[in-house]
Formats: sequence, structure tokens, C-alpha cells
Amino acid sequence: MNIALICLVGTLIGYVLAKPIYRRLPYLPFSPAILVPVVIIGLLLSFHVSYETYMQDNQWVIWMLGPTTVAFAIPIYEYRNVIKQHALSIGMGIIVGMTAGMVSAFYLARLFHFDEQTTYSLMSRSISTPFAMELTQHIGGSVELVILFTIITGIVGIVFGDLVLASLKLKSYLANGASLGNAAHGFGTSKAYMRNKEEGVIASLTMVLAGIFMVIVGPFLVHLIFKLLA
Repeated sequence: MNIALICLVGTLIGYVLAKPIYRRLPYLPFSPAILVPVVIIGLLLSFHVSYETYMQDNQWVIWMLGPTTVAFAIPIYEYRNVIKQHALSIGMGIIVGMTAGMVSAFYLARLFHFDEQTTYSLMSRSISTPFAMELTQHIGGSVELVILFTIITGIVGIVFGDLVLASLKLKSYLANGASLGNAAHGFGTSKAYMRNKEEGVIASLTMVLAGIFMVIVGPFLVHLIFKLLA
């Protein structure tokens, strides 16, 4: 019996079954991104299946995150004129947002006395998963930890995103979309599309550009933050 293959099939079936449940019960605990992992973790613990066994045939599911992220380029192309008009503000927002995210993650890690590998992983978590995995490999973090931190970041973003934006009283779809894409990457982008298509487009652009920016500049920025703040 191939336990890893059963895990793969079970993951796919679980996602397919969870989608109609979420359509009928559109509450956060029933979201496929939360419900399916919780059920899988419970089953793995109950049947004493290790994480390594589960990941043997599920690696390609994570690999698919890359093409999925690239697919966000389609609406970006459709709204390219709007993006050109606000290129400077979007670019500055990405730089400031990513820097603030890494600095806050650094201080959070210091507050809880995390080791260096965990700190690097936490500092990589403010971008979408495929970019975060690439970044953390270059700076000495843990791929497994950065996936966990990235998912938690996204979930927190969609839980509190509407509340934070409402309290800030932002009326610009550009500002709202950039905030969600910057702070909660893929989860935030999905949330932005639910709010408004234009917000979703800006969130998509912000998420993709932030990921590219961090993969290129992130290693230097991480070491600079350590040098200045450690």
C-alpha cells in the first residue's frame, strides 16, 4: 500500500469536497485553505503518518503554486494602463511594505527568542509561497517553516483585512488592493477580488512584484537588517 499516494489522492478529494461546502457555508473555518489542512493534520496524527511520507507525492501540489501565481498576470495585462498611471505609488508601496514586514518580523522573532533559522523563515513570510520558498532557501531559513508562516500570514490578512481597511477609511481601490496584496499575498488577493475586481487586479500586481522584489533584493535586505538591528 502506497501511503504517500493515498495522501495525495485524499488531499485532492478533500479540496474538491470542501469547495461546495464553502459555497453553502461561506465562513472562514469552512474555507478549503483551512478546513482541508485541519482534517489532513488530524488524520495524519491519528494514523501516525509522518510529514515526510505525506510530502513524498504531494510535492508537485506545492510546485503548482508557481504557475498559479503567474496566472495572475492575465488581469494585470488587461488593466496595464491603470497600472502605468500609478506605477510610482505602487512601486513605493511595495518597497515600504516589504521592508516594514521584514523589520517587524525581525523584532517579533527577537521578542520570542527564535533561533536564526526560524528568524530567517519568519522574515521571508510576507510574500506568496513560491517566492517565499525561494527566498528562504537563499538566506538559510526552513522551507517547511516559511510555508507555515506564509499561510498564517494570509489567513490573518483575510480575517482582519476588512476591519483594518474600514478603520483606515481608505476609499481608493488602489490603496485597498495594494494593502491586501502586500500584507496577505495570495489570500489577500482572493479577498480583494471578492471586494472589487479593480482591487483584485492591483492586489495581484502587488503580490507578484513584491515576490520578485524580495527574491532579488531580499537576501541583501535580510543581512542588512541583521547588521543594523541585531
